[in-house]
Amino acid sequence: MTGAVVIEAPGEHRLASHEPRQPEAGEALVRVHTVGICGSDREVYQGNRPEGYVRYPITPGHEWSGTVEAVGAGVPAALVGRKVVGEGFRNCQVCDRCHVGETTLCTSGYEETGFTQPGAMATTLTLPARLLHVLADDADLTAAALLEPAACIAAAAIKANALPGERVAVVGTGTLGMFAVQFLKAGSPAELLVVGTRPDRAELSRTFGATDFRTKDQELPDDFDVVIETAGSRSAARTATSLLRRGGRLVLTGIPAPGAEGLDPTDLVVRQLEVHTVFGAAPDAWAHAVRVFGAGLLDPLPLVTHELALDEFPQAIELVGSGDPKVGKVLLRP
Repeated sequence: MTGAVVIEAPGEHRLASHEPRQPEAGEALVRVHTVGICGSDREVYQGNRPEGYVRYPITPGHEWSGTVEAVGAGVPAALVGRKVVGEGFRNCQVCDRCHVGETTLCTSGYEETGFTQPGAMATTLTLPARLLHVLADDADLTAAALLEPAACIAAAAIKANALPGERVAVVGTGTLGMFAVQFLKAGSPAELLVVGTRPDRAELSRTFGATDFRTKDQELPDDFDVVIETAGSRSAARTATSLLRRGGRLVLTGIPAPGAEGLDPTDLVVRQLEVHTVFGAAPDAWAHAVRVFGAGLLDPLPLVTHELALDEFPQAIELVGSGDPKVGKVLLRP
């Protein structure tokens, strides 16, 4: 069946029939292979996504992979038949932020696939072709569906600029944390520490390249060069900062709930810490993620624990919010 998930309003969804929208000039029509579900999709369903960052009714789905079926005028015909992933931010391409490549900071306002524009929880997705990133012909499209969160971590890795031989750490052991381990491992660190709340993630962390694993209530070092924080918990940013040497570099990617512990500005200044943040992924980060994936340095499949059909969307959303440590990445197959 050709269908699409439509969230009419918070807590209300239906499986609707789906008619592919033929691509207009500059667009491409993609047949969706796999779509991932993340916490922000659950926010859309529950109705607690921040105001201005969702528009109902909406077909969700911003983490996806697929194959180009058709292109509009002005798009290279050679794209047809290629495996692709795609950026979510629908940037304007003409403001000053877009011109310097900071497309997630587009001054024309927020528009994103799966939140304000139709997403990939459907048989097909039509979007601007300039947002596509082409994969190798033998790429695993199931694994590639996780390249959106990987691209966000690629952005963090670019900002962290970890050099070979540096001592690096990751705070958080979810999907983003495990991607951060893989990106940092690819840079040949001297040490790679993972800090989390789940001891059951120790083995997977080491599989991806960690040299040490500790829970945050254990004794932690304070002399690392680089820390990437991915947890988004109340105390994660402060824990990440405590791991750094003077002059160390911190990249925050987690988005905590209101009331999170703040960073001490005196500590930041006296220790001369560099603090960077990431929200979404610009084109250079996407290109980096696709390149690292294509080189075999990124293995998303061990993070996938569930694959369901599109009409099992309610079960998938429940799994994502269950808090069950046995639930990793949940994928849907349109």
